[in-house]
Amino acid sequence: MTRAPLRPVATTGPVLVVGTGLLGTSVGLALSAAGVDVLLSDSSPTSQRLAVDVGAGRPVAHMGTEAPRLVVVATPPDVAGACVVDALVHYPGSVVTDVASVKSAVVRDVLHEAELTDDPGVAARYVGSHPMAGRERSGAGAADADLFTGRPWVVVPHEGSAPEAELAVRTLATDLGAVPLQMDADTHDRSVALVSHVPQLVSSLLAARLAEAPSVALGLAGQGLRDTTRIAASDPRLWTAILAGNAAPVVETLDALRGDLDDLVVHLHAAAEQGPLEGGSVGAINRVMEAGNRGVARIPGKHGGAPQRFSEVEVLVPDEPGELGRLFSELGEIGVNIEDLTLDHSAGQRVGVARLMVDPARARDAEVELERRGWRIIAHTTSEGS
Repeated sequence: MTRAPLRPVATTGPVLVVGTGLLGTSVGLALSAAGVDVLLSDSSPTSQRLAVDVGAGRPVAHMGTEAPRLVVVATPPDVAGACVVDALVHYPGSVVTDVASVKSAVVRDVLHEAELTDDPGVAARYVGSHPMAGRERSGAGAADADLFTGRPWVVVPHEGSAPEAELAVRTLATDLGAVPLQMDADTHDRSVALVSHVPQLVSSLLAARLAEAPSVALGLAGQGLRDTTRIAASDPRLWTAILAGNAAPVVETLDALRGDLDDLVVHLHAAAEQGPLEGGSVGAINRVMEAGNRGVARIPGKHGGAPQRFSEVEVLVPDEPGELGRLFSELGEIGVNIEDLTLDHSAGQRVGVARLMVDPARARDAEVELERRGWRIIAHTTSEGS
């Protein structure tokens, strides 16, 4: 957990953060570090106390007479709507946003409940939002003031949102280092179903196959398995609320995925019965692989630009304190920038393989200079980077 350096921001306090999990506490840490007065509220006294102790703000009970200018609801999506309405009613001068990863259901709940209040214009102060940031660990203990830096922050106004409320939410996103983007709720939910929610399910489904896997198989696990199952360690309770709340777009993507999988399974069954390379299996596999190549090529690369081709330098790194840092330092001395990297460990071995993505024009220089400094180079190939 880190605290961002003090920097000027346009958001003014007090800012009330409702929900002191990963996102809420990270918002509090970043704003507090910038000198903004942050109030914290959570239904769990323990969670709230931890957020206070790590420096994310002060308890809402200490608010005094000054009402918050902005309320950030950072609760799970199944209760976010009720929390937003509660904030709108209790703080009639405040702009309210939520950071739930499902937007249509929250907007619907807010507008429905707002109609039942004495003030029909209360919903004008609400603008939904969603920072595309997170990590496998949850809770205030995993919070980071820099969690949102460089990440997209989707701003989701509804038809009745006041312009000044939208501006306040966009300003918050910018102040936290994020890049604000505007979408309607439906577009947002369909987009995150494809790029976030279904990948979570696929990762979890794959990882579930490992629960009863023999140890001899797990001993062969490499970086590919670690990459594809990394997010399977996410909080089940939070993701249950997210996925149930975005069921329609998620199941639409799952249906398409199941169609592709069913076609592949049919042809592989035929090959299993008729023999390798039979039953149209070669063509079916090739279609899947080529479609995957086309899809991954569309994922934005570094700084949001088009994917670039980098060269891969593989270096054997002893599993000892300071060795990875020494590798990075020496690459800096050589003048080679690391565009991306992965680190793979071999079971039972006290070494790892660092796969460094570098500018193709500097790859050979990097290999020669690293070898001269005593590093063992494993391979050098050209592949897609980001």
